[in-house]
Amino acid sequence: MQAGQTPVFVMNAGPERQTGRKAQVSNITAAKTVADVIRSCLGPKAMLKMLLDPMGGILLTNDGNAILREIEVAHPAAKNMIELSRTQDEEVGDGTTSVIILAGELLAQSHSLLERNIHPVVIISAFQKALKEALEVVKHISVPIDTSSDEEMLALIKTSIGTKFVIRWSDLMCKLALQAIRTVSVSSETIPGSNVPASITTVDIKRYARVEKVAGGAIEDSQVLDGVMVNKDVTHPQMRRRIVNPRIILIDCPLEYKKGESQTNIEISKESQWQDFQDEEEKQVRDMCERIREFKPDLVITEKGVSDYAQSILLQGNISVIRRVRKSDNNRIARAVGATIVNRVEDLRESDVGTQCGLFYIDKLGDEYFTFLTKCNTPKACTVLLRGPSKDVLNEIDRNLADAMSVARNVVFNPFLSPGGGATEMAVSVRLQQKAKTMQGIESWPYRAVADALEVIPRTLVQNAGGNAIRVLTELRAKHASGEHSWGINGETGKLEDMKKYGLYESASVKVQTIKTAIEAAKVLLRVDDIVQATRKEKEQGGGGGGGAQMPEDMQQE
Repeated sequence: MQAGQTPVFVMNAGPERQTGRKAQVSNITAAKTVADVIRSCLGPKAMLKMLLDPMGGILLTNDGNAILREIEVAHPAAKNMIELSRTQDEEVGDGTTSVIILAGELLAQSHSLLERNIHPVVIISAFQKALKEALEVVKHISVPIDTSSDEEMLALIKTSIGTKFVIRWSDLMCKLALQAIRTVSVSSETIPGSNVPASITTVDIKRYARVEKVAGGAIEDSQVLDGVMVNKDVTHPQMRRRIVNPRIILIDCPLEYKKGESQTNIEISKESQWQDFQDEEEKQVRDMCERIREFKPDLVITEKGVSDYAQSILLQGNISVIRRVRKSDNNRIARAVGATIVNRVEDLRESDVGTQCGLFYIDKLGDEYFTFLTKCNTPKACTVLLRGPSKDVLNEIDRNLADAMSVARNVVFNPFLSPGGGATEMAVSVRLQQKAKTMQGIESWPYRAVADALEVIPRTLVQNAGGNAIRVLTELRAKHASGEHSWGINGETGKLEDMKKYGLYESASVKVQTIKTAIEAAKVLLRVDDIVQATRKEKEQGGGGGGGAQMPEDMQQE
């Protein structure tokens, strides 16, 4: 290089790099392929997918999120699509299949726009306007729901599991989900530490509504306990295994002598000193146990260990002990029995003792022993006990029940329902088509693309039910154009049905999240115009794609 010249970095192109239109088409194809994989999993007539893992295990499910979580893909756009279903599942717990199908169709519709040389930025701008319009339509056609009405809530939850494996036991599962949600729902009228009145409702199903799957028994034996169940037994065979109205103490410290924080050296010159040392250890344990016995508890539950000496002292006081309980289980027990978890035995107070439990007993389910704390007064935590013939069946029921509980939780925060069976999507589609006709300029094309893409949901429902998609969709379009927004597709027959009479309504927050996530994902992938993959050789040299400096030879050797 001559002096004064600007340095030029040459990027090794080749098969590892895709740019411009080629990259966009590659992303669209990958996204559409992922959507096609689970397209047959939408609706009550959904087909099942059988997934085989490397260990020889089998997963049979039609849950979009469960399927996409198990399959492996190499294309970055396909990985992005799979992430969508995970996001949807974490946010609202339902609509994981719909969001992938809708996002794939939006990108497929974008392909023709790119071929017309419409710039991606113009498409993205129109998508953003269409999203705003779509959310207004959903809000307009949504109807309120009375969350205190069992009938309305059960009908809503039934729609979320009506397409799932557990539809045969839908009444039981709906009741389990509703009971669990109402148990863990906590309303506080004031903000803690403030006198400002505020109605705050928290529904934490992840931490306080634990699902325990025990193989054996019939599915009809599943129940929501009015308390907590943990997979533990008492530490000593002579301890009581059934107590009515027990006084319960929860601690987060070991009932053993305290070991040194770091390495501890003790120098002993006489035999008596060794005995004194052991006596001091026993005194520590005895003092802790005597402190506990002062409160006359019937049951002590600790997250740490309990020494044999401590067990013998507590047994003399007719106290049952359960040790090494998980932190999450201890938190649930505290909420259920009205106790406070104490970190040091010296800090115990009478108000920390749990007295809201009506019955403590230990029962054997299958080969294992379980501790039950039931008949609690106003428990704020619960355990959903699922029984079934095999682990595979139980895992599928667990996934479906999680969806049902998420839908019930969403309605507590946003008590509005939108018509199901593709009615909401078709209402939005018709509105966008009407708006596109009044628009000037090139943005009307992407607007129409969003409208056409939204029709994929009712079309897929008809196809999965074995109906005539063209004729049924034409009739449905005509119904919505005349303002009958409650008409949708009966997923069982593939024919038109008024959702008001049919009783198929879904949570509006699920619909809103589905449309938002799908359009946002399409916008992100359309913005990509370059896919670069660094080769292994370049990574070893620290090139990061061919443009970086190499490491010195001595560092490479190291």
